[in-house]
Amino acid sequence: AAKPESAAEPAKAEPAKAPASPPPAAPAAKAGDLSPAAQRVATENRIDPAQVSGTGRDGRVTKEDLVNFMRGGQQGAPAAKPASAQPPAPSPARDAGARPEERVPMTRMRARIAERLMHSKESIAMLTSFNEINLAKVGALRKQLGEEFQKANDVKLGYMSFFVKAACEALKRYPVVNASVDGNEIIYHGYQDISIAVSTERGLVTPVLRDAQDMSFADIEKAIGEYAKKARDGGLTLDDLTGGTFTITNGGVFGSLFSTPIVNPPQSAILGMHTIKERPIVENGQMVVAPMMYVAISYDHRIIDGKDAVLFLVDIKNQLENPQRMLLGL
Repeated sequence: AAKPESAAEPAKAEPAKAPASPPPAAPAAKAGDLSPAAQRVATENRIDPAQVSGTGRDGRVTKEDLVNFMRGGQQGAPAAKPASAQPPAPSPARDAGARPEERVPMTRMRARIAERLMHSKESIAMLTSFNEINLAKVGALRKQLGEEFQKANDVKLGYMSFFVKAACEALKRYPVVNASVDGNEIIYHGYQDISIAVSTERGLVTPVLRDAQDMSFADIEKAIGEYAKKARDGGLTLDDLTGGTFTITNGGVFGSLFSTPIVNPPQSAILGMHTIKERPIVENGQMVVAPMMYVAISYDHRIIDGKDAVLFLVDIKNQLENPQRMLLGL
């Protein structure tokens, strides 16, 4: 690299003599020789033009000279660094070994899921409300009748069938939660086709329980079990996944305590279940420990008011905390 112009050959030391003085430096640039743009750069950055080598006509210092001088280091330091001072280039092989990466294309299912989720976020005025449910009575009912139920129907009595039945009853009382939007029109469905979110290795799918309002607890549990098996084996058909007027998703099976589910268009609402945790609560003025679950409803605020969404969620809470009412259709 070229040596700075102001540098000079070192003087040879002689005994009993002072070191030789450096030769006079070349004429330095003056502030008055700068263009207005260069003068502004020098003033704003407090650069002495005399420290900068000019590349303009007659050796004038240009704006670019000042900018390059600033990039080269601190004020007063030469713009160019000796080649030996440059840091060594990183070793690509070493970096690749320390930080491995793999680029793979999305599967068709994952790409479709991403497309639908983005469509939901961009096209729906989504809002979420929350509540909590004491599942002590449902748990006691499952414990009391679960074995007999399994012998009679060859399937276990789970929590999902209770939530599906409760949702169907609540949807009858709040039909706008079961509706969908088509342009400027609202479509009210006189039936409850409940989509059940099922997780697979390839992604989340939502097979539909058609006419769930007419299904028994055993019918619901069997249908969910069959859909889960088909999903694991990759045997779900397009007809299994299309339609649906309302969705229930259960993140609690993975330990989720709280979440805001995303509406599955063209539906207008989705119910989110979560994990059951024993927590202290106050009941009839007494502190008790109860199996509690947080629940959430995300809904399209374009057609569902907050009042209807909250009352719908409270309806489900009341049914599950008093399952005898649900069994009697009350």
